[in-house]
Amino acid sequence: MSNPRDVAVLVGSLRKESLNLKLAKALAALAPPQLKLDIVELRQLSMYNQDLDENPPAEWVAFRDRIRRADAVLFVTPEYNRSVPAVLKNAIDIGSRPYGQSAWDGKPGAVVSASPGNIGGFGANHHLRQSLVFLNIPVLQQPEAYIAGADKLFDEQGGIANESTRGFLSKYLTTFAGWVEKNAAK
Repeated sequence: MSNPRDVAVLVGSLRKESLNLKLAKALAALAPPQLKLDIVELRQLSMYNQDLDENPPAEWVAFRDRIRRADAVLFVTPEYNRSVPAVLKNAIDIGSRPYGQSAWDGKPGAVVSASPGNIGGFGANHHLRQSLVFLNIPVLQQPEAYIAGADKLFDEQGGIANESTRGFLSKYLTTFAGWVEKNAAK
């Protein structure tokens, strides 16, 4: 495909050695040619404060513009206390405001959660989906992606070490590409 769909990838962890950042990079390498996955940095975003909506910080404006330019959004998140990490929730709030001007509106999306634990970030995945439904983001329903054992997921080059997980994630991204094509603005 000559013009792949632009997918803004939001990672719910700021840690330098974040397993979810590693996963986002591995997903970008596995993406089918119809998709170009681009990790969007969140660490520069100050906490959302409605008082600033009339004169928003430059980083909020740049973030909102980046989301508006994207054809789709992929959320890659760990689970903090059975929910979404604050940095990701803050980015969602910034992108959704001011009221009636949401950058998320109608953008197809998908959620991948990853954790060293056995349930692969299930709680964060589902909490995030609740917010995305409200924001009118058509979210890929199947397959669901809860990646357990993320601390053992990567080879020395940062790729997915386990062949069956790599196969699953490749299939997931191919399905997501179809979802984006079906739901993205024409």
